[in-house]
Amino acid sequence: MPAEALKQDVFQAVADPTRRELLSLLGDHELPLKELTGHFTMSRTAVSKHLRVLADAGLVRERKVGRETRYRLDTEPLLELKRWISYFDRFWENSLSQLKYFVESDDEKLIDGKHS
Repeated sequence: MPAEALKQDVFQAVADPTRRELLSLLGDHELPLKELTGHFTMSRTAVSKHLRVLADAGLVRERKVGRETRYRLDTEPLLELKRWISYFDRFWENSLSQLKYFVESDDEKLIDGKHS
C-alpha cells in the first residue's frame, strides 16, 4: 500500500477534541511530551497515541533532543481545512447580510413610528 494511502486524514485527525487541544497547545511553541501530558487527565501513552494520529496527518512534527521528544505544530495541512471551510463562508455572509437588513429595516419602522 502506498505511503500516501496510509497517511491520516486531516479532517479525522482534528475531529477529536483532545487532538484539537494538543494543536492549540502547540500553536505557539514546541513542547515535550511530558509537558503536553500535564494538560490532560489521560495517560502519557494515550497522549502519545493522539500525537501519533496528528503526526500521521502531517499536523505535528517531532524531534529528539537528547532522550526527550519534542513536538511542534505544522500548519501546512490545515490549509486543506481552511479551503473547505472557506467554501461555506458565503452562507455565513449571506445570513449576516440578511440579519443586518432585518435589523435595519426594523429600526427604520420604529423611527417612522410604524409597527408591524
